[in-house]
Amino acid sequence: MTATAARRSDRRISPVFVGILAVTAVTGWATWTGFAEQPGVAVFLFVTAAWIVSLCLHEYAHARTALHSGDISVGSKGYLTLNPLKYTHALLSIVLPVLFVIMGGIGLPGGAVFIERGRIRGRWKHSLISAAGPLTNVLFAAVCTAPFWLEALDGVPTDFRFALAFLALLQVTAAILNFLPVPGLDGYGVIEPWLSYKIKRQVEPFAPFGLLFVFALLWVPSVNHAFFDLIDSILAGLGISDFETYCGQDLYRFWQTSSDCSVS
Repeated sequence: MTATAARRSDRRISPVFVGILAVTAVTGWATWTGFAEQPGVAVFLFVTAAWIVSLCLHEYAHARTALHSGDISVGSKGYLTLNPLKYTHALLSIVLPVLFVIMGGIGLPGGAVFIERGRIRGRWKHSLISAAGPLTNVLFAAVCTAPFWLEALDGVPTDFRFALAFLALLQVTAAILNFLPVPGLDGYGVIEPWLSYKIKRQVEPFAPFGLLFVFALLWVPSVNHAFFDLIDSILAGLGISDFETYCGQDLYRFWQTSSDCSVS
């Protein structure tokens, strides 16, 4: 295989990612048409698959930015194929983020791609690589919320609207939480190149636990309430009510006793 052919193979979209996209499309169609006997099952599969798609795009953004910043090793590692099975830690990359959604309705991507930072020169490049992931969540959130702030919901089925509102909530929480300057999260990666060597050495041992620390902190009732009040305010500014996100999460958790989310 020539070098050119190898590079093309390294960047070819993985069938695994195409399969996840297919699941998203089919379950999105089922949610829209009401094809499934249990709408909650369709919403669960649709939101989960779409969430995994956003995780893949989040990590792809890190890798693609690293590639253009000087780390050509990301191609041979499979990071440019959008295949989640190629990530460094499958547990942190896919399993835990999905569990966070199921348990608490929180969108929190985990660390996944390994960037060879020694290949990259310039603090701004390092910061941009870290920021690229959550900025992708911002873009995904803009797409999910567009029908609401554009007031283009005429003809959109109720269940699909609720599912889209919940998916938007996940993207907004993912963007905000990932931008926190906590070791192990992208927000810290943005500021790390600008810190002194001494501070970085002191913080380094805590990096593996930053993600779990944030998730544990969100289980504190006062912190949880304050955080979701902020999320609700942001979503309200984008035209999504807390009723819509609540009903979306209620549909998503189809195994629980459903509340009355009917609309007139």
